Parts: sequence; structure tokens; C-alpha cells
Amino acid sequence: MKVLAINGSARKDGNTAIMLRTAMVELEAEGIETELVQLHGKVIQGCIACMQCWEKKDGHCALKKDMLNEILDKMVAADGMLIGSPTYFANVSSNIKSIIDRAGMVALANDSLLARKVGAAVVAVRRGGAIHVFNSINHFYFINQMVVPGSSYWNLGRGLEPGDVEKDDEGLLTMQNLGKNMAWVLKKLHA
Repeated sequence: MKVLAINGSARKDGNTAIMLRTAMVELEAEGIETELVQLHGKVIQGCIACMQCWEKKDGHCALKKDMLNEILDKMVAADGMLIGSPTYFANVSSNIKSIIDRAGMVALANDSLLARKVGAAVVAVRRGGAIHVFNSINHFYFINQMVVPGSSYWNLGRGLEPGDVEKDDEGLLTMQNLGKNMAWVLKKLHA
């Protein structure tokens, strides 16, 4: 089994990546392979509503100038995914929003490509707005008929400067429990 983790932060190896890696350690301890894709320095264009995904039904977006199709292929190949985003003006980062829109449209247009995979949101936040980010990512999972495991709290960690989330004991514990719960769900689904 494999879980794809996507770090939607503009900061490579910042708080969002730390949160993702904390959950990934627990998945790996359960024998589940993980892969981290960091979007730092990348630009993923938003959906242009061309509807080519509904016409072609080839499992890919018609826009080919960025890495969306590469990410989409990894999503399809994985058994589960962690999508991580910092909180930008009480919402997901622009790259994560583009992935939600474009990958979501392609998946729906192609007989629900992501159905029954396991997905969890991971959110880094300085102060407020994280629940909207958490909900936005979860809505992507729900509309794609994915299974969403819970944790001991909402999947968020507090911090501003890179590394600050390492001082958020409850946030780190939440990520550890998320990784354990995600591994449990994956094993039950693949038993």
C-alpha cells in the first residue's frame, strides 16, 4: 500500500511538511509506503472550465504545462493521500485549490477515479481560519467518494515561522494519531 502526501505550502520543509511527515512516520511504521510531493516553487494553473476531461475521458487534464497530470497519476496509483496546506486568508493555498479543482473534475469525469481511496487533510495555521482549510480539503475527498479517517482533534498544527509546529504538542499528537488511524483504515479496506 502507498500514501501520497502533497505539501501545498510555498515553503519547502516548513510547518505543513513537518505535519505531513509526522503522520507519514506512523504510516511507514505500519509498513505503508509514503511519498511526499512538495509544491514549493511550482505553479499549478487553475481550472479553465474547458470540459475536455469530460469529452476525452482519458484520466488527464487538457492543460499540460504544469505538473497536475503527474500529481493526478500519483493520486490514482496511491491507496491514500494526505493533502497539506497552510492557511492563507482562511483558505487553502492557490496550488492546492488548483489541484482540488482540476484533479476533482478529471476524477469525476472519469468514473470517479479516486473513489474509495483514503484521504486526510493536514493544515498548518498561525492563528485562525484553519477549519475552513480543513473543510475545503475534506470536501474534495467527500465529492470523490473517498474514505476520511479521523484523529484525536482536527488535523491542524499552529505555527508561523518554519519549525514552530514542533512546539505544538497537541498538533503533533494529532498527526501521529492520524497516521495510525489512516494505516488502520487502509489495512481494513485491503484485508
